[in-house]
Amino acid sequence: MARSIVLLSGGMDSLVTAAYAVNAGDDVYFLHFNYGQLTEKKEQSCFAKLVDYYQPVQAKTINYPWLKEIGGSALTNGNLSVPKGRIATNKIPRTYVPFRNAIFLSAAVAWAEVIKATKIYIGAVEEDSSGYPDCREVFFKAFAKVIATGTKGEIPIAVITPVLHQSKAEIVQLGTELKAPFHLSWSCYTENEIACGVCESCLLRKKAFQQAGISDPIPYRN
Repeated sequence: MARSIVLLSGGMDSLVTAAYAVNAGDDVYFLHFNYGQLTEKKEQSCFAKLVDYYQPVQAKTINYPWLKEIGGSALTNGNLSVPKGRIATNKIPRTYVPFRNAIFLSAAVAWAEVIKATKIYIGAVEEDSSGYPDCREVFFKAFAKVIATGTKGEIPIAVITPVLHQSKAEIVQLGTELKAPFHLSWSCYTENEIACGVCESCLLRKKAFQQAGISDPIPYRN
């Protein structure tokens, strides 16, 4: 049976991506990253619960504390405030973590070479998101060339982005169809107990569930 690695943060998009990968019928391996993000504790907890829920062949957590040391993002630097409300789409917000997806995908590719996985799933969203440069289709096409050039080439390794061109509401609908446990996911940028409800990630999630006509199972402070 084919093997697939799923990058699973514990967020809504990565959860639905995991549900999609599980539904595809491959042997799945879950990969999570701690990088000093404000909600590291909550995301790690969600990941552990999703591992228990889906029972992948193997689950691995990799720590990248140096991403916090590098800084440059409000998600890792306590001196930078996380913006409240929707951010203008023509600007890259300060919640962007520099080159994060490339770093995470590099680790996933390395693991894929070891376990001979042919697919790497990532829940990046381009159409209805914050406008991060490493969540664009052009980025993933370029990274595919990096994989082909920089690996042994014994097996083809494809990066799969099943929700890349979906709206957040469509992602909620897809997750509902796949019976994804949304109550085990987390989207808030700042809080580890009750979601703030006012950061961009919370607003996008709340709007998505509202547009999909589905009740969001997690509570919000606002």
